[in-house]
Amino acid sequence: MRTTIDIPDETYRELKIKAAREGKPVRQIVLRGIHRELDEPVDRPVRKLAEPILEAHAPGSIRIDNDRIYDLIGFP
Repeated sequence: MRTTIDIPDETYRELKIKAAREGKPVRQIVLRGIHRELDEPVDRPVRKLAEPILEAHAPGSIRIDNDRIYDLIGFP
């Protein structure tokens, strides 16, 4: 199967250098990266937040502004 992708110039230069150092065609390096991505486990750990973050008397009843959100999640 043939396909076309856009690779930023700098990234492609780095790819060509890597391929040259390994004595392999660019195609082989790209396919190796694709296979690594496909072989990666799909079930990655998900960071769960403590529930409930905010207590509400009814869904949609919380009135909150950006300052309060920043206080809750610790943004500077």
